[in-house]
Amino acid sequence: MTTGADGHDDPPAELLTEAAAAFGLLASSARLHIVWALAQGESDVSGLAERVGGALPAVSQHLTKLKLAGLVGSRREGRRVVYFVADPDMVTVVRLMVTQLASRAEAATAPAARRLRGTGA
Repeated sequence: MTTGADGHDDPPAELLTEAAAAFGLLASSARLHIVWALAQGESDVSGLAERVGGALPAVSQHLTKLKLAGLVGSRREGRRVVYFVADPDMVTVVRLMVTQLASRAEAATAPAARRLRGTGA
């Protein structure tokens, strides 16, 4: 850590670059959905493609990128390749972001729903 002009500690540039790369990988909604799905349990590429609604080759490419980055791992079970989350901390970040966004959306619609109930609609 380095200390900035304001006296606060800043992470080293290399660490920020690594974090930006991880966030960049998750900037794709398809890859984010794949990580979300794998956080629920292991799956092969065809199961993931069905769950996330993507074409098999596209999901396979996304998995390759996630695997190269160390976010996803795989193992062979006979002829099948099973994918799993290799970085549980990244799942924590993804869950936090999705949960926060869902809470904000719920809070934004809650006052409107209360107003509608009050009008007898």
